[in-house]
Amino acid sequence: MKDAVRRNIRFLLNDEEVVLDDISSSQMLLDFLRSGKRLTGTKEGCNEGDCGACTVLVGRLKNGELQYEGVNACICFLGMLDGTHVVSVEYLSATGALHPIQQAMVDFHASQCGFCTPGIVMSLYALFLNTPSPSKTQIEQALQGNLCRCTGYAPIMRAAGNLADEFDAALDPILKNRDIITNRLNAFKNGARIELGDDTDRIIIPANADDFAGCLMENTNATIVSGATDVGLWVTKDMRAISPTFFVGHLDELNQINNDENGLTLGATVSYSDAWKALCDHHPAFNKLISRIGGAQVRNQGTIGGNIANGSPIGDMPPPLITLNATLTLRRGDERRTIPLEDFFMAYGKQNLLKGEFVESVTIPKVPANSHFAIYKISKRRDEDISALLGAFLVTLENDQVTNARIAFGGMAGIPKRAEIVGYALDDKPWTEDVVRAASQHFKEDFSPLTDWRASREYRLKTANNLLLRFYLETTGNLASPTHEAAE
Repeated sequence: MKDAVRRNIRFLLNDEEVVLDDISSSQMLLDFLRSGKRLTGTKEGCNEGDCGACTVLVGRLKNGELQYEGVNACICFLGMLDGTHVVSVEYLSATGALHPIQQAMVDFHASQCGFCTPGIVMSLYALFLNTPSPSKTQIEQALQGNLCRCTGYAPIMRAAGNLADEFDAALDPILKNRDIITNRLNAFKNGARIELGDDTDRIIIPANADDFAGCLMENTNATIVSGATDVGLWVTKDMRAISPTFFVGHLDELNQINNDENGLTLGATVSYSDAWKALCDHHPAFNKLISRIGGAQVRNQGTIGGNIANGSPIGDMPPPLITLNATLTLRRGDERRTIPLEDFFMAYGKQNLLKGEFVESVTIPKVPANSHFAIYKISKRRDEDISALLGAFLVTLENDQVTNARIAFGGMAGIPKRAEIVGYALDDKPWTEDVVRAASQHFKEDFSPLTDWRASREYRLKTANNLLLRFYLETTGNLASPTHEAAE
């Protein structure tokens, strides 16, 4: 008979089975590796998921297949790792010989001080495991989340570019043991809920989505953690207590992607990386946005539902989803309700959630064929930066007449918000520059943005005006949509 409750977490660390029954809700993988296991190849740099020096691989069974992804160990809670295979840089050369990636870094002089090198090696390892012959763009995207201050990226790119077909499945520690590791991870599963700690520091890892819904009703003050790209910083930067804590990233029921006549539905724990292709198939404009959300490690950990549920006014996903008239399914126990996404955000720090309720999924409906859709992210750095503002635009045209206009922004108010007055000023009007310029004057009625260190109020309003004009010019063919947007 299966246990109802298990009192430990179990995972593989390189080739060692780890069983832990006494961990805190705030304990990070990075500290466990360095202080607990003396695996000091994994470095502590920024401690907020930006620099990539702490990159390790985490292998998970997804739909029965073992999938490895690079993650930031500094914001990865130990409670997230039950049933996984954690791979640190030491595993690559456990036999004594350098791994081909490590050897390439030597051969092409791609390491100087060496502090960032283990994280770079692990990011490249994740890339080549999943894409044996990556393009230059894919290599660049794999390294977005790894900062190097002294060597420069040219020799690192040369090292990566010469790695194609270098992996020998008989020698690579993951490739040669993939079936064995899969069987070991399957053996960890026993269908039990995991509970650790006591009333002062408690961890709950639900057995399934129904178990989660039921337990949350009894622990309505709990912190829900999926990818931890936000909650991780609550702990590492704010030293905030997060107990009792639900870790839910493993729940298969919340990690589904479905595309049917109702549109595209993403479960709350679907990561940016896993949602990328589905979103781009639905709307190609998502490609440029998702490629600029953090680095690969953040995209692997961060989830669509988490970006919505945390209610941040500068979250990147809500504005385009609001523009596309997306709906949320919220669950409380056995009951569900569906609301427009824009109604979820009520005020700064306040969401439309009942006690014990959680975001279960988001559905993006299809749009008419004669619609145009674009997303523009404005930030100080192109990559790995928080948005100063983000605008999403949708217009449906019939004989050059606007039948529906929807515009939403993040960074312009205390919540992600639709520019309703601007939209109304465009509806049932000809799609002309004069109409667009006149409508853009209403942004100051829709929004009263703040001035902060990312941008001034005046800059935000002016940029909103300019982005609407840019959208018009692109949809009419008067301004080609650029491949690279250096100013953003």
